[in-house]
Amino acid sequence: MGEYVAEDKPAPTGGVEHGAQAEAPQEGLQPRGKWANKREFLLSMAGEIIGLGNVWRFPYLCFKNGGGAFLIPYFVFLLFCGIPVFFLETALGQYTSEGGVTAWRKICPMFEGIGIASQVIVMYLNIYYIVVLAWVIFYLFNSFWSPLPWSTCDNSWNTEMCHDQSGIYANPHMFNSESNWSFLNNRTDSDYMFDSIEMNSTAIFELRSPEEEFWFHRVLRMDDTMSLGEVNLDLALCLLVAWVICYFCIWKGIRSTGKVVYFTATFPYLMLFILFIRGITLPGSAEGLKFYLMPDFTMLANPRVWRDAGTQVFFSYAVCQGVLTALGSYNKYNNNCYRDCVALCCLNSATSVFAGFTVFSVLGFMAHQLNLPVAEIASSGPGLAFMAYPKALTLLPGSSFWAVLFFLMLLFLGLDSQFVCVESLATAVTDMFPGFLRRPGRREILVLVIAVVCFLLGLPLVTQGGIVLFQLIDTYGASGTTLLFLACLETVVIGWVYGADRFYDNIEDMIGYRPNPVLKYCWMFITPLICGMTMMYDLESGDSLTIYNYAPGSWASAVATLLILTPLICIPVYIVVSACRDRRNMSTPSSDLRQARPHKPVLTLCKRVILKSQGKPAGGGTGEAGPRDEKIKMGEPTGV
Repeated sequence: MGEYVAEDKPAPTGGVEHGAQAEAPQEGLQPRGKWANKREFLLSMAGEIIGLGNVWRFPYLCFKNGGGAFLIPYFVFLLFCGIPVFFLETALGQYTSEGGVTAWRKICPMFEGIGIASQVIVMYLNIYYIVVLAWVIFYLFNSFWSPLPWSTCDNSWNTEMCHDQSGIYANPHMFNSESNWSFLNNRTDSDYMFDSIEMNSTAIFELRSPEEEFWFHRVLRMDDTMSLGEVNLDLALCLLVAWVICYFCIWKGIRSTGKVVYFTATFPYLMLFILFIRGITLPGSAEGLKFYLMPDFTMLANPRVWRDAGTQVFFSYAVCQGVLTALGSYNKYNNNCYRDCVALCCLNSATSVFAGFTVFSVLGFMAHQLNLPVAEIASSGPGLAFMAYPKALTLLPGSSFWAVLFFLMLLFLGLDSQFVCVESLATAVTDMFPGFLRRPGRREILVLVIAVVCFLLGLPLVTQGGIVLFQLIDTYGASGTTLLFLACLETVVIGWVYGADRFYDNIEDMIGYRPNPVLKYCWMFITPLICGMTMMYDLESGDSLTIYNYAPGSWASAVATLLILTPLICIPVYIVVSACRDRRNMSTPSSDLRQARPHKPVLTLCKRVILKSQGKPAGGGTGEAGPRDEKIKMGEPTGV
């Protein structure tokens, strides 16, 4: 296992380190850090890609889309789209030693807008994703009460429509598929985060479980007007607590991030394992697992199943957000990122499958206790995390103990994903303005500014009607359509503009051998084709437009349009900017990037030259790679 050290001096021309580090540092500038060891990099990457979606989205999608048969389209997308783009972005960061924006500027100046677009998406994530952690913290505080406050109808927030287990579940015949109980009904649209909370004007007059009433009337405090209303002060306080924790996890850069992930990335696995052991020992758990994995191969003929598999892979693997590039940029040049990426992808998918066993074993027990089909219990998003699973926990002996464990697991699953996103944004901004921000004390101020701004922008999401705005950002901010478009463009730029063969040479120069040649053809043909087809189907189906069923007025449409166009408009804008700066070198890589074979064609296909070499760029910094043993000299782990 390799060790990493901070960069304290520039490497000589043609040496291992390059990019910004190849230039003479200005007086007073701090060097760009490196991971103290490979474990920190792997745990940070695992913390980013393994999050709440593994627990509350993948199991439900698997159950809804054919059980075990869903794994077929899932792994098709993983092998031909997920892993190629995941590896591309990580290797790009390691090769350039730059964040999500400046890495694309160095590779191909005219497509710097790709990096800007990814940071806009990360900004969306930083604003709204942490609101979920505020909900988790709120539930965690309430988990210490006995009985659990969401287990009875005897609370001040309960209405006359609230009925607990004795009233509702003893009479399951009272409910049917047309009821508005999102807790009991399955949804088939593409929006997973809020499948469980869509309401209409009559929903508040229908019978509800105490878990629903706690969620709607105590946590969200929704009313039928759906206006923003007042800020919920207790949720705002929980949001502040989440941001304080996040800030102190990353305020010192990867010096603090690399240490925190030792706990935040491993603790959820301990909790998941404990809940799994408890779940499979409960009566009825086998029935839940049967519903989870029972294969229905007829579902494979449904295009929505393939669309769901593709969007799950892209969301789960955090591609097209610049985060992977930022984390990879802190690697030593010769780190074997290819092996790391394959291992991380296997870990992520295995965690998703294992989380399904944990979740559905407990839901099977719940269905057994309530004498209901598992199909009426299973749900996605907050319906699972904040209503279905908490209900199951109330049926267990020592329910408060299990509730604390469950919400602690959710907190740490979401926390490391959140602070890594903030770290990515801070890295991108710092690399864009190194002369100003890479000075003592300024990084801490930058992270504080990001935290304060995102906290203030997040306050409207914890108002009485903030859930509508939250769903708009979730549906259209980091939408599947936007991510699919960026994935298409990234692979096309690397494959056809920068040159897939040149990028392969760069990777071979870093890790010592050429990756599987299938990756080249994925970047050039397969990934853009699959992503493009999925994007077109996503646009044509228009499933996400269901949000307008309850979002009032034209403002929702305006906000949705703005959220989609803001990142995408960055791409043509920066093409124009690049043309104004230097039209002749719009696609020419930076001269300080190390090129092992500068005179070799940058793209060949079937032994035919598609793109010729551009020769040795002016300014030096390239040339034939030196001896491999010279390149892999490793320093003592001195930290960052």
